[in-house]
Amino acid sequence: MAGTLVVAELSEGKVKKATLSAITFAKQTGAPFAILAVGAGAAGAAKELTGFGAQKVITVDDASLAAYTVERFAPSVAKVAKDGGWDTVAVTATAFGKDLAPRLAVKLGAGYAPDISTVKIDGGKRAYRRSQYSGNALGWVEITTPVHVVSVRQTEFPAAEASGGASPVESAAKALDDAAAARVEFLKLETSKSERPDLGEARVVVSGGRALKEQFGQLLNPLADALGAAIGASRAACDAGYAPPEIQVGQTGRTVAPQLYFAIGISGAIQHIAGMKGAKTIVAINKDPDAPIFQISDYGLVADLFTAVPELLAELKAHS
Repeated sequence: MAGTLVVAELSEGKVKKATLSAITFAKQTGAPFAILAVGAGAAGAAKELTGFGAQKVITVDDASLAAYTVERFAPSVAKVAKDGGWDTVAVTATAFGKDLAPRLAVKLGAGYAPDISTVKIDGGKRAYRRSQYSGNALGWVEITTPVHVVSVRQTEFPAAEASGGASPVESAAKALDDAAAARVEFLKLETSKSERPDLGEARVVVSGGRALKEQFGQLLNPLADALGAAIGASRAACDAGYAPPEIQVGQTGRTVAPQLYFAIGISGAIQHIAGMKGAKTIVAINKDPDAPIFQISDYGLVADLFTAVPELLAELKAHS
């Protein structure tokens, strides 16, 4: 069947918001699409996916898929894609999608367009735009194979909204694992639990740079709490040990697209901008009036952050 198979990303039996960007891509192609949920608990997660206008939601629910390894997941995704005759397989360019998509492309004999920002359809041809050279250039990619595998940038494809209705749900059998699966053992997943929203799905993100130094948490934690925000960091702040690496925002870190993004003490290196430029509103605080971050910010404050942040927090508390 010509159309797009969207591979959902699950976590603890729930659909991650990142999946909704891949659904938006599928809708933009104008072709029919289905959504595939793979993993232990996928049948329960499917209920979250039935209202987005898909022709159907397919589940591969198996206890052996409780922990993600590409050697166990990719065969089942590839089998569903082949059996359904889907000519495009789409994922969001998260760590999950970036790991899964290349393996799928090999299994399907498909061309792969990673981390795309736009899809353009001209007659029977389709082209994908993606950034190159660390975001310094944009180029168009055309895939000549019958099947395409695509990962979409979350900052460029907004989360799809439920359109009502109820797509039918059907189950598919798990495929045999890759031979390499016997040599791969999942040990454990270490995650930090927080009452704050997940960085990749938060509506508000407060990010700090190396300029905060040892006061990184002391300054940003109260502000994030007041705003109900997630906390991010520049690579320089993480490399200096002021912030943990899992909250790094940028080309080599997390990609975020919140409604509101605070860049505090962040100069605006192109690698950082690549990870947050999809934010709807950007507020920058930096004492350097020539900092590159001001070129993309909607609101900029040239000030000492050690004075400005406490003042901002006091105003927020006064009006809360």
